[in-house]
Amino acid sequence: QVQLVESGGGLVQAGGSLRLSCAASGSIFSISAMGWYRQAPGKQRELVATITTGSGSTNYEDSVKGRFTISRDNAKNTVYLQMNSLKPEDTAVYYCNAMAPDGSGLRHYWGKGTLVTVSS
Repeated sequence: QVQLVESGGGLVQAGGSLRLSCAASGSIFSISAMGWYRQAPGKQRELVATITTGSGSTNYEDSVKGRFTISRDNAKNTVYLQMNSLKPEDTAVYYCNAMAPDGSGLRHYWGKGTLVTVSS
């Protein structure tokens, strides 16, 4: 089992910045990649960014490329999402995600989410 705890959400004006953190605990040795997803009111949850635990390869959703940066601190078992140039359309609950192979596929673990509100 993997437990994920997010922090760092809040209210910010358009153009501002926030940094989200996700601390992982439990069976962290099994994690192959971590990421951030978001869900805006009335919309489906969508991928924002991912980072692999091995090589550190990253992947971003098109609308956040050049504005958001995902990073990791392996010593602290923590993943970060630096969000710059925030827009009102970035308003959503942001969820931390961890993926771990379980023999038959990938198992996903989720945090409880942290709310990011960007005012215009």
